[in-house]
Amino acid sequence: MNTSLLIVVFLVVMLSLAVLPWIHRAWTTRKTSENDVEVGLEIEEEPISTDIGEKTHLPSPETMQAPEEVAPAASVREKLSKARTAISGRLKGIKGGSISPSMWEELEELLISADVGVETTLDVVNRLRETARVEKLETGTELLDALKRHMKEDLSCERELSLTASEGSVPVWLFVGVNGVGKTTSIGKVARRLTDEGSGVLLAAGDTFRAAAAEQLEKWALLCDADFVRGSEGADPSSVIFDAVEAAKARKVDVVLGDTAGRLHNKVNLMQELTKVRRVADREPGQVCEVLLVIDATTGQNGLSQAQEFTEAAGVTGIVLTKLDGSAKGGIVFAIEKELGLPVKLIGLGEGDGDLVDFDPEQFVEAIFGDD
Repeated sequence: MNTSLLIVVFLVVMLSLAVLPWIHRAWTTRKTSENDVEVGLEIEEEPISTDIGEKTHLPSPETMQAPEEVAPAASVREKLSKARTAISGRLKGIKGGSISPSMWEELEELLISADVGVETTLDVVNRLRETARVEKLETGTELLDALKRHMKEDLSCERELSLTASEGSVPVWLFVGVNGVGKTTSIGKVARRLTDEGSGVLLAAGDTFRAAAAEQLEKWALLCDADFVRGSEGADPSSVIFDAVEAAKARKVDVVLGDTAGRLHNKVNLMQELTKVRRVADREPGQVCEVLLVIDATTGQNGLSQAQEFTEAAGVTGIVLTKLDGSAKGGIVFAIEKELGLPVKLIGLGEGDGDLVDFDPEQFVEAIFGDD
């Protein structure tokens, strides 16, 4: 009897243990459902505000303030701080004294160290001596003021980028230069600028030898919402540029920006190929309006020999001077314009899309030689 009772009790306990989890799940599910209903009711009853400003705490148009604009001159001054710092100590030394033979020597050394170049420096100093004699200058401060005036006058050539082509022709800008100067990136930044201004742009991947060049340019095209034409790897770059011009004509695009392979300026066969690219790009329906030589500012006087060879091969119309913010020798600008007669049209002052800007002589001279 006792044994049977124990067996019954044991079975009841085991059955209870088996059923208990099911009862718990059922109770939990019911409570959750009830809570969901309550939350749902709260959401449905919550009034939907149509006042976006109040709901998201956004300021109204009347209280919003326009972002404070930074003066271009200040921006250029900051970007050129490396070049400015390199000569600021010597400038203070010149300002603090009277004009003397030693001051003329110090001025010559200053300009040469800033990469103005020997020939350009001697020309500037000789003209400055005459100005000092005629105007009876006596102090270093007066001398530096006259120097800035001369340098601004020396940089007074026309430097506007041209989009003017004969009727029915497609304007073409070719970008040329040695390897590693930032040619493709410069094209992308120019494209971004033109498309932002409302121009239709087509990027032509004329660098068919560097595997990543076309992909890099295509990314810029997507970023700028520009058209893009490329050829097969190792294809004739002239044919790629010509196909791009025809495509631009058919699509009614405003300008073609043509990339070219980086090449050493002392390689005759490569420079001859560039001459061909220039000639083919100028065939109808294309018209070359700009041949922009991209030079790395940190290369200094080597940029002069590059410019000479590229001008002979492709008829360079202007200079894009990249990495100027990283160079302590911004004087290369004066050497290029004085000795080669080529205008610096764009300067690179950083990595951002907006850091490739029009070259402004007034700002440039003041940023490097101006008062602190």
